Amino acid sequence: MLRPVAVGLDGSRESLAAADWAAREALRRGLPLRLVHAWEGGTSPLETELPELEAPRYWARRILRGAMDRVNERYPQVYLSGDQISRPAADALVAAGDEAELLVLGSRAFSGFGGFMAGSVAQATVAHVTRPVVLVRAEQTLEDEHLADASGHASTHTPFRAVVVGVDPASPCEELLAFAFESAALRSAPLKVVHAWHLPYVPDSLESKARKAVEKAAERALAAVLGPWREKYPTVEILELLEEGRPAQQLLEATRDAGLLVVGRKVRPAKLGAHTGPIAHAVIHHVRCPVAIVPHE
Repeated sequence: MLRPVAVGLDGSRESLAAADWAAREALRRGLPLRLVHAWEGGTSPLETELPELEAPRYWARRILRGAMDRVNERYPQVYLSGDQISRPAADALVAAGDEAELLVLGSRAFSGFGGFMAGSVAQATVAHVTRPVVLVRAEQTLEDEHLADASGHASTHTPFRAVVVGVDPASPCEELLAFAFESAALRSAPLKVVHAWHLPYVPDSLESKARKAVEKAAERALAAVLGPWREKYPTVEILELLEEGRPAQQLLEATRDAGLLVVGRKVRPAKLGAHTGPIAHAVIHHVRCPVAIVPHE
């Protein structure tokens, strides 16, 4: 049975943009699309008879029905289902995400910065889902996935923008690279592989020589990690970006014209709690394009 692309709905512009992006991704992957809305009224919005819950019940039904009508109209080819789940939002989304190929959520943009502001529900969901989660902001459109045309105008007929992935050759992640390469292949887009390296402390007299040695070692390590993936995805154009500096900053620079950023989230033991990690946390709050967070061991 095919895992669906799932999307969480809350009636916001952000969640509707997420539904649009998820529908396009479902079509690219040949997967069904599942719309999920959590109802926190204590029982199903179709079952309760309490008059004080009539208005919330009406809006809960309207959110799901409206989103399904919108997707059916815009993407009639996608196989669509919708579910109203009687659970707290974060619990419902984590459960839906664990059953999906990937989960898509809307996320608000910072005023004046253009990045994401993930609310408590989104943060809790990202930190606990065992499948990839993609965050999409309200302004994202189909045109944003494509390069501008020759005159600089938005277009849906130009090639897809690049997919960007952050990689640490010291601890390569199969799940992360698999998601990034597949995303690039589905779009016939180039894949920018970003590795940020740093120079450990050395005496000033040795700094220049040491910097060249560390950079060369980073190049060899990244080439070794990417070798098997080049063979598996021979049609994907790979652009290796090795820069000295902080990983989050290098990823932000690389995504200025990107269509999708892919970063990893290390799964921690339950006793340590769930966290997105410093790099994922930084890019979630500042990058402009959709961000895929891929959990891995």
